Amino acid sequence: QVQLVESGGGLVQAGDSLRLSCAVSGRTGILYTMAWFRQAPGKEREFVAGRQTGGNIYYAESVKGRFTISGDNAKKSGYLQMNSLKPEDSDVYYCAFSRSYIDGNKDEYDYWGQGTQVTVSS
Repeated sequence: QVQLVESGGGLVQAGDSLRLSCAVSGRTGILYTMAWFRQAPGKEREFVAGRQTGGNIYYAESVKGRFTISGDNAKKSGYLQMNSLKPEDSDVYYCAFSRSYIDGNKDEYDYWGQGTQVTVSS
C-alpha cells in the first residue's frame, strides 16, 4: 500500500504563488510516477503535471511556464510550485502515484491523496 498526503493549499490572490507538497509513504519501489491533478466541482479530474523517477517531466498546456513539478526520490516527496496563479486555477489539487512510468491518464494511477484546496481570488 502507498499513502499520499498533500499540503500547501490555501487562498491567494491572482498573480501570487503557492507550493504544494505530497508526502509519500509505503512501498513505492524505485521506478514510479508521481503526478498532480485538479478537479472543480462537477467537472472531470484533469491532469496538471507528472514526474517519473527516471527524469521525464510533462505538463498540461494550461500550466506550462507557470507551474513546476519536482520531487525528492530519497525522501519520497513531490512538489508543485505554482506561479502566476489565475482564478481559473482554483480547484482541489490531488497528488497521484503509480508504480509504473505512465503519462497523464488518471485511470492508470493506483493511489491518490485526499486533496488540498487552492483558491485564487481576482
